[in-house]
Amino acid sequence: MTHPLLVVDAANVVGSVPDGWWRDRAGAAARLRDDLVAVAEHGLPDLPGPLDVVLVVEGRARHVGSVPGVRVVSATGSGDDAIVDVVRDNPPQRPCTVVTADRALRHRVADLGAAVLGPRAVRRPG
Repeated sequence: MTHPLLVVDAANVVGSVPDGWWRDRAGAAARLRDDLVAVAEHGLPDLPGPLDVVLVVEGRARHVGSVPGVRVVSATGSGDDAIVDVVRDNPPQRPCTVVTADRALRHRVADLGAAVLGPRAVRRPG
């Protein structure tokens, strides 16, 4: 059985909270990745699990690796373009949701049939 796909814009989600992430971008992306393991297993309030989770990283975080439950895609160029590629490669019958607050990216993935959630959907409180 194929689970719904959740694609997470790491740079946008990490950057949504001013918690010092800029001092260690890779560490912040790795912490987000680790938090997403539970999301893959249990889902989100409006998106029940299990989910196939893809975390798209870029820049200084591009060396963050995958872990069981979360596949990490390292963007070789634009992170937004990599996210669009993941959504475009998703079979049309498989539900897909993208987590980002980036307006232009939200429009691009919605045009491909993806639903969109904001960063708060996957951010751990506090």
